[in-house]
Amino acid sequence: MKKLFFYCLVLLGVIFAFQFQSCQREPVYIGDLWVQPIDTLPIIIDTIPDDTIAWNLHPCDPDTVYFQKDVLPILISNCTMSGCHDVASHKEGVILVDYAHVLSTGGIKVSNPSNSKIYKSLFASGEDRMPQAPQPALTADQKAVILKWITQGAQDLTCDDCTTDNVTFAGSIAPLLKTHCEGCHGNVNPGGSIQLLNYNQIITQVDNGKLLGAVDHQAGFKPMPPNVSKMPACYIEQIQLWINDGAPNN
Repeated sequence: MKKLFFYCLVLLGVIFAFQFQSCQREPVYIGDLWVQPIDTLPIIIDTIPDDTIAWNLHPCDPDTVYFQKDVLPILISNCTMSGCHDVASHKEGVILVDYAHVLSTGGIKVSNPSNSKIYKSLFASGEDRMPQAPQPALTADQKAVILKWITQGAQDLTCDDCTTDNVTFAGSIAPLLKTHCEGCHGNVNPGGSIQLLNYNQIITQVDNGKLLGAVDHQAGFKPMPPNVSKMPACYIEQIQLWINDGAPNN
């Protein structure tokens, strides 16, 4: 009887050990690299106020050119005005309002980036130069961005470096408007005779309500940029927060 009881205890011990072991996560191997298994149970950390939108979810690699963040704003601001390369005008069949059109009509040559039509036109002379006179030529940095994007495969990569924390004029608003608006509202032939090159010019458009109304494509305002989608929501929120704070020159 004692032996039977002993054997039962041993059997129960073996069963318990087997069940415990089966509950452990098996190690994961990627090549020769062992990776600690990750707990897939949801962990909810509620630290964001209900009225705040969380941005910056996909940080940007400084060595990578992103089409949506780096390339498209250059094209929209300098090349898609009416009569040029918007959808309605499609001059010479080239449309530069989004990734699909740039790839299909911009003469992109990943195998020979510097021979891409969209890039060569930046260095052409006379009427072949893009943007055409009287608009100024792209800067050397802007040309380099486009070439690097093609060299890296002309991919439709996205990332997010936008934040609504500590929005300032010098650190947030001025760079944003320079990237997205200066092509149309610079020194030469500014659209609507509106320049957005310095604080005094920008605050004028804040005070009359046109800046936010235009970039947010609100009813009763001429949408900016025209003929294309409005700028990313985080950038519009930056402008809204800055205006709500009194639009300081900080």
